Order: sequence, then C-alpha cells, then structure tokens
Amino acid sequence: MKELPLREAHCNVNENEPFNPVPGGWSCSEEASNCSAESPFLFFDFELEKMPQANRRNRRISSTSTSASATSIIVITTTLLLSFSLPMTESAIGVNWGSVSSHKLKPSTVVDLLKDNKIQKVKLFDADPDALVALMRSGIQVMVGIPNEMLATLSSSTAASDLWVRQNVSRYLVKGGADIRYIAVGNEPFLTSYAGQFQSYVVPALLNLQQSLAKANLAGYVKLVVPCNADAYESSLPSQGAFRPELTQIMTQLVSFLNSNGSPFIVNIYPFLSLYGNSDFPEDYAFFEGTSHPVTDGPNVYSNAFDGNFDTLVAALSKLGYGQMPIVIGEVGWPTDGTISANLTAARTFNQGLINHVLSNKGTPLRPGAPSMDIYLFSLLDEGAKSILPGNFERHWGIFSFDGQAKYPLNLGLGNKVLKNARNVQYLPSRWCVANPSQDLSDVANHIKLACSVADCTTLNYGGSCNGIGAKGNISYAFNSYYQLQMQNEKSCNFDGLGMVTFLDPSVGECRFPVGVTNTNSSGFRTHNRWSVICFLLVWFFIM
Repeated sequence: MKELPLREAHCNVNENEPFNPVPGGWSCSEEASNCSAESPFLFFDFELEKMPQANRRNRRISSTSTSASATSIIVITTTLLLSFSLPMTESAIGVNWGSVSSHKLKPSTVVDLLKDNKIQKVKLFDADPDALVALMRSGIQVMVGIPNEMLATLSSSTAASDLWVRQNVSRYLVKGGADIRYIAVGNEPFLTSYAGQFQSYVVPALLNLQQSLAKANLAGYVKLVVPCNADAYESSLPSQGAFRPELTQIMTQLVSFLNSNGSPFIVNIYPFLSLYGNSDFPEDYAFFEGTSHPVTDGPNVYSNAFDGNFDTLVAALSKLGYGQMPIVIGEVGWPTDGTISANLTAARTFNQGLINHVLSNKGTPLRPGAPSMDIYLFSLLDEGAKSILPGNFERHWGIFSFDGQAKYPLNLGLGNKVLKNARNVQYLPSRWCVANPSQDLSDVANHIKLACSVADCTTLNYGGSCNGIGAKGNISYAFNSYYQLQMQNEKSCNFDGLGMVTFLDPSVGECRFPVGVTNTNSSGFRTHNRWSVICFLLVWFFIM
C-alpha cells in the first residue's frame, strides 16, 4: 500500500579505493558527498484505490572498478555469507516501517522499539540509509524496496541495477551489518489505477537485478520479490480465482522467476478497504470471529475475508501451475482513526484475530494445516504526512502512534503479551496552541484551512476521534497541529491574534492533542526524496 519511498545512500566514491566494511559500507569523506542525504520525495500509493508513495536517496559511484576492488568485494561478501546464519528462521509476524511522517522518531529509537517487542522482520519501503545503519547488528531481517518510478531505469540498464545493488545492498551486507533478505522490486506495480504504466518493466528489472546480485555473490542469500495488490486477481468464488486476463502472461513469467529463485509470492490484503469501499460488504466478514454471511464455495466455507482473498490467490497460482508456491503477506492491518469503522476497538479485534488465526497453523480451506506464513502488519507507526487521497484513515494504520506509544494491547505471539512503548522519546515542551477564548473566532475559516493544508487534521473528520469536540475544539486542534509541525515556533500560534499558547493539555477523551517529537531530519523531508530519485537518474545517465 503504501508507502513507499526509496532512498539510497550517496557520496562521490572512488571505486579504486579498497572496500571498507565499516557501518557506512564504502569509505568516503564527507567532502565527497554531492547530494543531500537529508531529503525525501513523496509519491502516493493506492491499495485498491490507493496510490503508492516513494522516496529516498543515492550517492554517485563510478561504473568502473579495478580488479583489486572486485576481489575485495568477493572476500567481504564471502565472509558475510559465512557469518550470517543461512537457514531461514521460522515464519513470523513482521511489520512495515514507513517514514512519511512530519515528526519522525530517530531510527535507533525505532529499532529499539522493534527489539523490545521481539519483532524480527521489518519491511522498508525504500533503502533508507539511516534505517539500515540503525538496523546493523540488530539481528532483524530486512526487506528493502525500490519505487515503481525506478523500474524503467533498472529494466533498461544492468549498469543501473549494479549501481543500485552496490549502493543499497552490498554496502550494508557486511559482517555486523544489516541482514537484508529481500528486495521488493516495485510496490503494487500491477494496480489497475496505474493503467499498465509499470507493467512491462517488472520482469526485465528483476532479471537485471538478479544478475547484479549474482555479480555481488548475493543471489543465493537476497531474494527478489514483487509486492502485489489483491486486485491483480479476481473471482466471485475463491476456487475460481485467476489473475486479470491482461496480467496472465506477465504473471506466468513472474511466478516462474520467483519459483526458480526460491522467492515467495508477496501479496497485500486489506479487508478494511473492502469494507470501506463497499456499503454492501458484511462488516463481520472482515474479522475473524465468525460471520452471519459466510461464503460457500463447494465443500469449503469461508467465514472471513482474509481466507477468501488468500485462497483466491492460491487458485490463481494453481491455474499457472504453481499452486504450492509460498505466499507472504506483505501488508495487512486495520486503521484506528479518520473514518467510521477505523477505531481502536476494530483495529485491535482485527489484528489480534489475524495473528491468532495465522499462528494457529490451521491454514485455509485450499491450504489446510499449512504452517504459519510470514505476515507484515501495516504498519508499525502512524504516518501523518501521507496522502489522504485513499481516505483520511491513511495516516492512522500504526499499531503505535507516531511517537512509538502503543495504541492498544496486542499480543504479537513473539513473547510479549502486550506491546512495549518506545523508550527515550524526546518530546518538545509540554505546551499547546489553542483558540484564544477572548477573541471573536467568526473569521477563523481561512486560518483553519491554512493550518490543515499543512498539518494533519484528519481526526476532525466524520468518524474521527476528534470529530465531536465542538467548533472551538476543532479550531484549537487545527492550530495545535500546525504549531507542533512548526516545532512550536512562537509565531506559528499567532493566527492574527486568534491563537494562544497554553500549558494545560487540551486533550478531550480519546481526542489527543499531540506534542511533537524533536527530530533533526524532519526539515526538508520531501526535498530529500525528490533529490534521491534525481541523483540516481543523473548517475545512471552519466554512466550510460
């Protein structure tokens, strides 16, 4: 679904210098850097009706290398492969770690949060160097992503794919580095809303990247995958599942490639979106507690949308001759705010039911008694800067709020009975911006519009947790959201004299007036990602 950014590390590197297996990978001086490392570019991602978001960064590397540096890479890579435990761990519950947020936690704080909750698998929507450096020595298995916008370049040039692998995989897969297991090539590139614009690039990009991994002696360890949206297949009944007719040929090529290289098929399943987009969808069918509207398919009876969706994919794969292909759930979850049915109770019920269901090893009607599959919950943290084109709920998928505080009790089946909060979070001072009660607020509409065009006011909408706090409360919430986004700059609470700073928390019931977290990376976030893609394309242009 979502998110999905791409960021690559970047400095001007002389490849005639020996490879240096330090946390940064390639050794280079700060003076050599030529693209800002602090600036993401935002793309948008739909899930069914969602658009993908992408970002991140690159560093420039010459396309030539000496035999000495090549030998160094082989030696380091061989050491790496011997140092990692090659047998894959058992299937587990992982999380998606998105970073499209106005106030981002430090990557080291997020990694500590993962470790404290014993989460051993994480999916990134890019190759964010800050996240990957923080993940070094953590023992957490990582999936990094490539945005759809880079598929054309990677599909047309092995030099470009070599460059991407060096920048985003080889430099981190060193002894004591980040344990990168998967590369997600694109994000839901077959979405119907894309009208086929990325479709033809997927398999050529896979082939080039596989060749690049082989050159780096990583092809046996790092697996290429393509996260697909559930709209890639269709059927009125699970057993009749088939890929969309226009995708039959490319899906045959894709699953053949995945099968040949020992990669799973990754699919994103969102029962919430089915409920959100269809007023006739029975709400209880989205959960795991039984339904008054089961789906009968021959001898099989489906009591929840997840199993029905999963088996539709199984049937589609079977029609291509790959009915036993491993399937990983790349994204699945339930939002907690922004619309009706998106609330804490529903999210907890869905996610706990999903985890219990998957870890029970009962399987599905078409795969009964199957061992538990990997699932990556969407998502770890709320992302308050995401596009709301899919809906206001889009910023509220986290099992943790933006500051790493658990929203509700959840047993991930990983040893802790409840979620543990992030430690050592650094907050701005405890003060808020609210409507000045001594002022006439009749002419405040333009100020609210301005504040909410920049800050996140999605909880104020119908069905949101702050929808019922009254007109003055709405004004205060909008003012405060903007004030916190501006790092509590005194002038940002002026609003022509209509705002005032208070030291009394104005939160009401479940409506939380947040205080921002301190963060040195929040400025220039969008700029960074814009330059990441531009830098990569410029490097590719010059090496061709």
